[in-house]
Amino acid sequence: MSESALLETCCPLRQPTLSEDEASELERLFKALADRHRVRIINLLARAEEPVCVCHLEPTLGLSQPAVSYHLKQLLDAGLLERERRGRYIHYRLAEGALDRVGELVRGSAAVEGTTP
Repeated sequence: MSESALLETCCPLRQPTLSEDEASELERLFKALADRHRVRIINLLARAEEPVCVCHLEPTLGLSQPAVSYHLKQLLDAGLLERERRGRYIHYRLAEGALDRVGELVRGSAAVEGTTP
């Protein structure tokens, strides 16, 4: 099949549904999730029934306290986590709707609103 015939049979691309700001936000989220330790933290917190102390994450992840704190800060800065102080300890949980937001951005705002691009 010739290249021009192949191009004629391809489905046309739809217009992108991501704005520049949404693409930047999604890039920031993907950068935060582009580490296996951070993905494991998200998984652990998604399964937790209540906020988790950083002291419980260290042995579970097999990482030092500074390493766990670094990964938590990356996820916090990306808006994926929330934290609360309880005495001397900080407890973390997934931010409300954070993972839903990732899905919305991946699908694009027009798809979320139910319109066709």
